[in-house]
Amino acid sequence: MLTRAPTAVVRDWHSDSRHWDRYEPREGDIVIGTAAKVGTTWTSQIVNLLVFQSPEPRTIGLVSPWLDARIFAPLDMMLADLGAQTHRRFIKTHLRMDAVPIYDEVKYLHTARDGRDAAMSYMNHLNSHTEGAWARFDEIGAADPALGGPMPRAPGTPREFFHYWLDAPGEHTASGFIELERSYWAQRKAPNVLLVHYNDLKADLDGEMRRISSFLDIPINEDIWPSLVEAATFDAMKRDGDVVLAGYEFGFEGGHRSFLHKATNGRWQGVVDNDDLARWREKLESALSPKLIAWLEGGRAVAGDPRDAID
Repeated sequence: MLTRAPTAVVRDWHSDSRHWDRYEPREGDIVIGTAAKVGTTWTSQIVNLLVFQSPEPRTIGLVSPWLDARIFAPLDMMLADLGAQTHRRFIKTHLRMDAVPIYDEVKYLHTARDGRDAAMSYMNHLNSHTEGAWARFDEIGAADPALGGPMPRAPGTPREFFHYWLDAPGEHTASGFIELERSYWAQRKAPNVLLVHYNDLKADLDGEMRRISSFLDIPINEDIWPSLVEAATFDAMKRDGDVVLAGYEFGFEGGHRSFLHKATNGRWQGVVDNDDLARWREKLESALSPKLIAWLEGGRAVAGDPRDAID
């Protein structure tokens, strides 16, 4: 049952939230909602392994469509493929939670990361785009009056990019990141919503996968569990990248090898100066609660379970 219709519409070069108007939920559907470059593919791979109960490599983009995406297949094709799936469905979105419908029978899984780390990873993401990907984004912008032109090109060097990310409008800059995190935080206590954090996944992959499995009501088979955890490691995803991320060579120079970059935190250290960090802190503190800021910067192991947090 629909418990809350979208209260926001998001249209940019990557996503169109109106695609969700045609979504027909099934009992047990899983929506993986994240900002860009916070561990979306990692989370999707974890859910893939839990749903199929097998470490066999599968192409994430085929089993888990990005429903609001504008750069891939036409919406009618995505909806047909989604409707034809017989496994438990899991769907990706980079939209704020207030831009997607909330259904009682659907589970919503959100992964967070420190915004500074997301920014550095997003710079690599943009720097790796192929000319074909940029041309497609520009076509989307030219065809949509709400956008009215090509996708903006961001600076390609770390400090200049961080300045751009702090100040530019958009869903994939600091302002959009903050709004997205605030929207999921507001729903954190709902029984069909789970917040996980990139830092916690890195520190205790086994434990966080167990937590996700419990949330999704998927029993753990201890006989195969170690193989599932191993298949969810960054090394395994890179090893199996030709299958897991098949087709990424269209969008990224080097395909999955550039998309799965370093998976490390703290690359902003020594790149941005104290004034830059102070500006980022000011943006956070003007928009988010101290509890949410602590969660974004440290994860559950540092800041505690989001469901227990009182703003």
